[in-house]
Amino acid sequence: MAVRKREDEVFPNAAGIDVGASSHWVAVPRHLAGESVREFGAMTDDLNALADWLLACGVDTVALESTGVYWIPLYEVLEQRGLKVWLVDARQMKYVPGRKSDVQDCQWLQKLMSLGFLRAAWRPDGEVCVVRAVARQREVLLVEQASWVQRMQKALVQMNIQLTEVLTDVMGATGQAIIRAIVAGERDAKLLARHRHSRVKASADEIAKALTGNWREEHLFVLRQALAMYDDLGRHLAECDVKLHALLGELSQRKIDLGKTPRAGSKLRVEFDARQTMANWAGVDLTRINGLGATAVMKILSEIGPDLSRFANVKHFCSWLGLCPGTKISGGKVLSAKTKRTANRVRQALKMAAMSLSHSASALGAFYRRLCSRMDKPRANTATAHKLARMVYFMLTRGEAFVDQGQQRYEEQQRERSIAALGFQITQTQAIA
Repeated sequence: MAVRKREDEVFPNAAGIDVGASSHWVAVPRHLAGESVREFGAMTDDLNALADWLLACGVDTVALESTGVYWIPLYEVLEQRGLKVWLVDARQMKYVPGRKSDVQDCQWLQKLMSLGFLRAAWRPDGEVCVVRAVARQREVLLVEQASWVQRMQKALVQMNIQLTEVLTDVMGATGQAIIRAIVAGERDAKLLARHRHSRVKASADEIAKALTGNWREEHLFVLRQALAMYDDLGRHLAECDVKLHALLGELSQRKIDLGKTPRAGSKLRVEFDARQTMANWAGVDLTRINGLGATAVMKILSEIGPDLSRFANVKHFCSWLGLCPGTKISGGKVLSAKTKRTANRVRQALKMAAMSLSHSASALGAFYRRLCSRMDKPRANTATAHKLARMVYFMLTRGEAFVDQGQQRYEEQQRERSIAALGFQITQTQAIA
């Protein structure tokens, strides 16, 4: 790597920090301090001493690697002290030509930062990070709760209680009532079948037949334990919902009219309240977009927030999500157009929303089915998620409301474009009486 003069450096007063679990190695430019490399501990007092040393040296920009979760306390301390912190991906450094075998990681990081070879990762505002932490905890609890439902189903099957054969949802109103009665000590199949809800398709006799099994004590013990864990996780989920509602209420910008309010106490009212809270925060109702439900919108907003000014344009936003096609071209020939691999949670939410459009009678549903007829479903799913990302960006940045044109209008537009591509013109004529 060619060595530049100090006058040509992009960040002449930049520092580099190699983040670790028990200590952090810090490197500053040699013209700022006699001892340019120092080691600091990971305790709060050590982090404050690190920040004091950087300020005393005249450092204005700090680059640190995103190593696990160890960078978060250091990032917050440095940001609070007024330093401009760049969180960089460690994978960026291996693409830069040069060798770092004879220097420490912090020195190599400081050198690349001073020359402008690194890019800062995007990190949402502090208020969004608070919402994101609670939302991710809620997601973890939901996954854990689902695993305990599977354990309950396993215990029931081992006793040959075939609830899954007569009930669509084992943890629905009927399923929960039956399981709780079994845990309470009820063994009569006909009495258990009386908990059948009127909307269940299976008859009481069919449910009673499915509830005839061998009541082994060890499986009942596992069922009792799994149900207790399920209920305990449910209480924690309720606490997360209350916390999220309070946080979003504090961040609300203005009241958005979502139309008629459903009846109090109904499931529609709960979903409506969640949509209302998120719309007040974002300034627009993203659930108007076909395929984006309240759960998907919550994941999107909790991950990126409503302010997308950090992205220069919609192309930068879609590229950050990993939804843009690749540009691996050689000699004018496209070698590969695959999207990059990423674990972006917003990308995952958008791709799940795109899959739900397969049977949607909307313009987006027609768009998804048209792509599926031309290419394989994974590629069509990515392209539709890209389209959804563009809609989300424009709604959040411009405050525009989404209006669905409908499947029929979309198909008419595609028909007109196909005719125009063939060189024909459509003219309207009046019939002669």
